[in-house]
Amino acid sequence: MKTKSRLFVAVDILLIAMMILPLLFGMALKVLTTPPSEGITITGARIYAVIPMPLQDLKITEAQINSALVLVSLASLCLFLTHGLQVKAVTKRQLAVEWLVEKAEHLVNDSMGTAFSGFAPFIGAILALSAFSSLLSLLGLYPPTSDLNVVAGWAVLVFILITYYKSKCGVWRYVASFGEPVALLAPMNVISEVATPVSMAFRHYGNVLSGTVIAALIAAGLQGASALVLGWLPGFLGHIPFLQIGLPAILSLYFDLFSGCLQAYIFAMLTMMYVGSAFDAERYAERQRHKTEKKKVKKKTI
Repeated sequence: MKTKSRLFVAVDILLIAMMILPLLFGMALKVLTTPPSEGITITGARIYAVIPMPLQDLKITEAQINSALVLVSLASLCLFLTHGLQVKAVTKRQLAVEWLVEKAEHLVNDSMGTAFSGFAPFIGAILALSAFSSLLSLLGLYPPTSDLNVVAGWAVLVFILITYYKSKCGVWRYVASFGEPVALLAPMNVISEVATPVSMAFRHYGNVLSGTVIAALIAAGLQGASALVLGWLPGFLGHIPFLQIGLPAILSLYFDLFSGCLQAYIFAMLTMMYVGSAFDAERYAERQRHKTEKKKVKKKTI
């Protein structure tokens, strides 16, 4: 029993280390690769390496590295929370996991219907990945959600799901729907269809990036105001940006913590709304009935 408990604790410690070490690696990588600069700079994701490819060179950017680090940390967190599960919950850890799973299932069932109850893990993954990616800015790391390429990839995945569920009622019916209610509106309907992932990507990316830019500009402005107003103080006191104390931290709590989690929730809600509305359950049931009737007719003729 003691050996089992020691092994259990050792695995827990290993999983906790796997949650923390990727973040520490990201912080160390940023410190070692960031050139010295004066003041506050606003730049995009740093390019770490370029791999030559036949069509276009593959760039390994800061956003990609940080996304991988978040995935490793999240996977370790999931393994930690689900380590030692039992039929009957006897630990606070398992109670917390069951509460999270129930909340995700209720959210999906209320927004998409019970037919999409299997989407709970996917929606939970979107929420966690988006929220934790945005929260990286609290550690001084570049949030992957500030890179349009990352968020656009998520939006394209959602668009594929939307197209798939629209096509379940028949590919020809899906293509013909672009000509509704009038065939002349087909180009507008096509543009509207393509605009769905574009709007999702730009909404998420723009809100996260704008918060980062606003916080950086305010911090830079307070630094200059502090030097202008309090620069007359003797010695090293005149070089301390006193006006930067407090307000940037409060703005960080809003833009990084609240706004980041809010944008993750909005992206998940839009995903559920678009995918859920793309599937016409009545038409799909009717199509399935026609298929079964055709099979019965074929069997009778044979």
